This record gives sequence, C-alpha cells and structure tokens, in this order.
Amino acid sequence: MQKQDVARLFTTPVDAPAYAPTRYRFTNREYLNIYYRTDPEALRRLVPEPLAITDPVVRFEIMRMPDVTGLGDYTEAGQLVSVEHEGEAGEFHLAMYVDSVPAISSGREYSAYPKKGGSPSLYVDSDTLVGTLDHGTLRVATATMGYKHHAMDLDEARAEICSPNFMIKTVPDYDGSLRVCDLVRTQVTDVTVKSAFTGPARLELFAHVMAPLSDLPVVEIVSASHIVTDLTLNPVKPVYDYLAA
Repeated sequence: MQKQDVARLFTTPVDAPAYAPTRYRFTNREYLNIYYRTDPEALRRLVPEPLAITDPVVRFEIMRMPDVTGLGDYTEAGQLVSVEHEGEAGEFHLAMYVDSVPAISSGREYSAYPKKGGSPSLYVDSDTLVGTLDHGTLRVATATMGYKHHAMDLDEARAEICSPNFMIKTVPDYDGSLRVCDLVRTQVTDVTVKSAFTGPARLELFAHVMAPLSDLPVVEIVSASHIVTDLTLNPVKPVYDYLAA
C-alpha cells in the first residue's frame, strides 16, 4: 500500500473496514419515544454549556432499524435532553446503547453519536408496544405504550424526528490530551413519515453503574409516540470549540 493510499483510508482495518463508507439511508425506521419530566438539578450536572435547559424534559427512545444501507439490521436505545442553543430548540444526545459493532464504530468515528454496547428490543406484546434495554445480563429500562391508540398528525411526527440534535465530539491525542473537543449539531431533513400514533405510556428505569439511565428519574410522563419513517442522516457540523475557548 502506497503512502497516498494510506492517506485516503476511510477507517481501519485496512483490508476490512469496520463500517461501510456510505451515507446511511434508513428504511422503515421505527421509533418508540417517551417524553418525561425529570429532576432539573440532575440535568444541569450532565448537559454541557453552552447548551441551556429550558424545560427538564428527557426523551427515552428505542429505534428498530431493519434496513440500513451499509449497516444492515440493528436496534438502538438512548436518552435525549430538551435544550436550547443560541435561541434554537433541540435535543442533546446523552447516551445511546446499540447492538451492532459497525453502527457503534461509524456513529462514533464518522459522526459524534455517543454510542456504546447494549441490547435493546422493540416489539408488540398483545395490545402493547414494548421497548426494553439490557446492559449485559441486567435490565436497565422497560417502556410500554398502548398500541396505536390515536393517529398522530404527520407534521407533528415529522417535527419530532427533525428536531436539531447536539452532541459532543471528542478525539484524543497520543499523549492522552484532547485533539478535538467540539459541540456539534446535526438535523434530519430527508424524512418520510409512514405511520404515527400516540397513546398512554409508562417507563421504568433501573439503576446500573455502566448504563445510568435512572440518574434522570421519571417524575412525570409528558407524551409518547410510535413513528415509522424512511430517512437519511446528515453529517454533523461543529458549533462550539471547547479547546479554543
């Protein structure tokens, strides 16, 4: 392999890349979203400046992704916090738990998604939509929602999916310091909502040191949605450089 070829590598290993060099298109991406109010002091300890907390609302999501270009079939779960940046409302990605190594690698390297290993699932149990998340052998979250109780306005569903997302992008240097430490922004713009429903919901979180979702306790369920979409992810863009600051 010549020097110029090394400089053009997308990722490693050089003979079997950890993920595909493609823009990811999701077909029939299925969401279970549960919005809940939590302890504002707990949020302030986790949400980084310059993001501001306007309402102590968290979204617990489970996403079933059966058809993704380059990545195949996998499931994710995570927590997002309602925030504001320079007057723009959005969500801060706190953590994502994923059952696919290529999806974890690409999400962290190519973008800035805070992904780590986990075992989420999303399925229908009789008249109930059920989402669970396990870390190792232990259950850390159980979400339930009444299955397709009320049709949801498609524009409202699209607004949920297209909310601006903020994340922290870090790249360590060889001496252990940080080479990159940015607040980044992305937003889904190419989305087709195929189905959207709302209904009653419950969420139970269990304490776990390596998957601390319960550190943001459920005080009140605000709303829930079950949405099926096709969409394409957009690249992230830096909006704040912590090292320069």
